[in-house]
Amino acid sequence: MTEAGNKIAVVTGAGTGVGRAASLALMNAGFTVVLAGRRMEMLQETQKLGDNVGKSLPVSADMTDPGSIAALFAKVMEVYGRLDLLFNNAGMGAPPVNFEDLGLAQWQAVVNTNLTGPFLCTQHAFRIMKDQTPRGGRIINNGSISAHAPRPFSAAYTSTKHAITGLTKASNLDGRMYDIAVGQVDIGNAATPMTDRMVAGVLQPDGRKIPEPRMDAKAVGDAVAYMASLPLDANVLFMTVMASKMPFVGRG
Repeated sequence: MTEAGNKIAVVTGAGTGVGRAASLALMNAGFTVVLAGRRMEMLQETQKLGDNVGKSLPVSADMTDPGSIAALFAKVMEVYGRLDLLFNNAGMGAPPVNFEDLGLAQWQAVVNTNLTGPFLCTQHAFRIMKDQTPRGGRIINNGSISAHAPRPFSAAYTSTKHAITGLTKASNLDGRMYDIAVGQVDIGNAATPMTDRMVAGVLQPDGRKIPEPRMDAKAVGDAVAYMASLPLDANVLFMTVMASKMPFVGRG
């Protein structure tokens, strides 16, 4: 990686939640962060929150649009000329409906955002990282507790997060020859807008709805910054960061 302060990171879904927390933590760790997402006003809010911490550049990008993804990485090269870190964070879920009622369009929307988007971003990152000097870089994928175990009515989301684990392993292997390290952070119940519903209660496998404990998203941001700060001869392949008392370990 380049000298502190000149390390360039791209964070997708940087406008809210985990993406925002990770962006702020990376800025604090000395990265210049390209904030990618669909809503420019949210990216600018993240930028403003980080103004007293470090440098950032908001870029509007749609993870379901290959052309938009290509334009994002072209912008990175135009402005900075290199890329040291990619955090594939943007994601979405489908409505919690019975498995047999999940529409094909809803399934494909989740697959496009959660799996095809990170695949395309990783391809662009590979092309940049393998040809730059110093060579290499790091890619971190946002998996999920769902990469290990599903919630009820989450077939699309869970399937893509299991697939992200395969993408992490395969790209880690293929990146070795270029000094590209790939890892994954699996997150459980970070306090973000996406998990606000957990305060009132979440459907459990036994049919009950119960509130679930959450944790500050800063804990995830700090974990991503730790993974990002390692030298390229070291890698966190998988890390789980979860609310300590959430119903994941054990029978629930």
